[in-house]
Amino acid sequence: MPHNSARGYRVERKIRIMFQGAGWKVVRSGASLGESDLICVRGGKCVMVQIKSTKKKKFYYYEYMQPQLEGFPFYLVVDFGYGKIRVLEPQKIVAPTDGELLKDFLERV
Repeated sequence: MPHNSARGYRVERKIRIMFQGAGWKVVRSGASLGESDLICVRGGKCVMVQIKSTKKKKFYYYEYMQPQLEGFPFYLVVDFGYGKIRVLEPQKIVAPTDGELLKDFLERV
């Protein structure tokens, strides 16, 4: 079983690559030094992203809970595995049907 930090890095990398594939410039906050794991910039837009992963049917989130961070949109991205990567504004309990799929988010934003 992989160490949590190694698994977390792999998930962050996967999400970063997906953003970059959609044309975003992405900066990673190494070792989660701030509220967001990724800062994503494209076409004059900037979004802050916190990334989590779980194999459970629900994810309990207790960190930054505002829809904006320093005036920029802040999103929680939860990878439930098997292609179920959800994007939403922060909330305490996240289910695999909450928010929208990351691929749909990247097409819309």
